[in-house]
Amino acid sequence: MPERIAEHYERHAHAFDHERRKRFAERAWLDRFLLGVPKGAPVLDLGCGAGEPIARYLHDAHHPITGIDVSEKMIALCRTRFPRERWIAADIRDVTLDAMFGGIIAWDSLFHLPADDQLALLERMASWLSPGGALLFNTGPARGSAIGCQFGEALFHASADPAEYRAVFAKTGLFELAYKPEDAATGGRSVWLVRKPH
Repeated sequence: MPERIAEHYERHAHAFDHERRKRFAERAWLDRFLLGVPKGAPVLDLGCGAGEPIARYLHDAHHPITGIDVSEKMIALCRTRFPRERWIAADIRDVTLDAMFGGIIAWDSLFHLPADDQLALLERMASWLSPGGALLFNTGPARGSAIGCQFGEALFHASADPAEYRAVFAKTGLFELAYKPEDAATGGRSVWLVRKPH
């Protein structure tokens, strides 16, 4: 199922964008995240979609953005909306980056990957994060996989166990600032906010 994610979002890019622009449940978490991102520091958005509402919020806060998404159509929308930012159409597991970031966001993206892929990517994310930078991402509350539904089609989701994410934090030197399992304010997402010490 994970390999079908790209096809799904490519098929439904405009419908997804239309629906996504109607909601911004993660705004409070983004505000907390930005408190830990140095002023004007570049931010990496993994699974950026079409740039609304997260990239716009970062853009309006004067953070240069690098956005990566598996959907070519989504990236095309980002390039139209924010032509001065850097947009990359790629699988977030495969991308190679030559920059460091003051903040990294993976909102509603990691959970489309198998749990072990999430943990491996989290290690790479830690290596891209500048000292003092912040990382915001969301998962499920426990290890497992589930099939959701979007636009009438099956959609793969998975999560590792919280202890497994924390083991990656320990290995890579990340510091956990906040964790809220099944946060009702974000529709039941389990949300992590972590930081790399100076």
